[in-house]
Amino acid sequence: MSSNDSALAYSRVTGISMVLTGAALWGVSGTVAQYLFHQHGFTAEWLVVIRLLLSGVLLLGFAYQKEGHRVWAVWKSKKGAFNLVAFSILGMLAVQYTYFAAITHSNAATATILQYLGPVIITIYVAVKGKRLPTGREISAVVLAVIGTFLLVTQGNISSLSISGWALFWGLSSAVALAFYTLQPNNLLKKWGSMIIVGWGMLVGGIGFSFVHPPWRLVGQWSPSAMMAVVFIVIFGTLIAFYCYLESLKYLSASETSLLASIEPLSATFTSVVWLNISFGLPEWSGTFCIIATVVLLSLSRSKN
Repeated sequence: MSSNDSALAYSRVTGISMVLTGAALWGVSGTVAQYLFHQHGFTAEWLVVIRLLLSGVLLLGFAYQKEGHRVWAVWKSKKGAFNLVAFSILGMLAVQYTYFAAITHSNAATATILQYLGPVIITIYVAVKGKRLPTGREISAVVLAVIGTFLLVTQGNISSLSISGWALFWGLSSAVALAFYTLQPNNLLKKWGSMIIVGWGMLVGGIGFSFVHPPWRLVGQWSPSAMMAVVFIVIFGTLIAFYCYLESLKYLSASETSLLASIEPLSATFTSVVWLNISFGLPEWSGTFCIIATVVLLSLSRSKN
């Protein structure tokens, strides 16, 4: 094997390791949030505002070390500033809050899997906007998503829901928010970079939500394990997870990273079942794999295009 081949193989291994690490940490952080909500009485509102504020400050501090005063450049453009605020509130804040609200009303596994319907919404939106019919692969993905959602929320029994109406509402809202979060900041990311935009998105979203729920208004029972859980969500489940995912894009294509990141719902489901003893039967597992299959199909379609 030549030195170039060895370097390429090393780069791919590095990229794959980073995206898998980031996605796994995202999934585990959802389960840790469930632990705080269900066993320590913490609220989604407080955890969201703390996560956004602390992670935003840390991520922007890291970006400042690499980019210097360029981190402020986005605010010098009226259009850039407007789009950044829209992304912060309707994208970053919305996707964080709806996801944690879904966990509050159900569990991390169900919330994460429902959020992964986002790529299907993106596919439908892009097809409608482009005034074209969806491809056969896209149609298959949508059908799998519908089947997966049905199995997940009904356990195969059409006459009843296995999760609450609020859990379904927040889970589907999280998928819509994820679609907006993915599509809206495209030009911002191209011009200023993902670390700066994600950092500002978190900080501005956190500041905005502070007017709704101030960070000092804590509802929950503190303990050493609760403190460790909050630190894990902020440091590992947010800062390190985002860093690993964004860095993986240096070594892999966007379609490859989105495909590999589909281990997030598996990570959330596995840790919920093993650690928190969440009941997950054959219908739920079948629904989970159907929805993950939609991500695989859509990622392969994007790579082909």
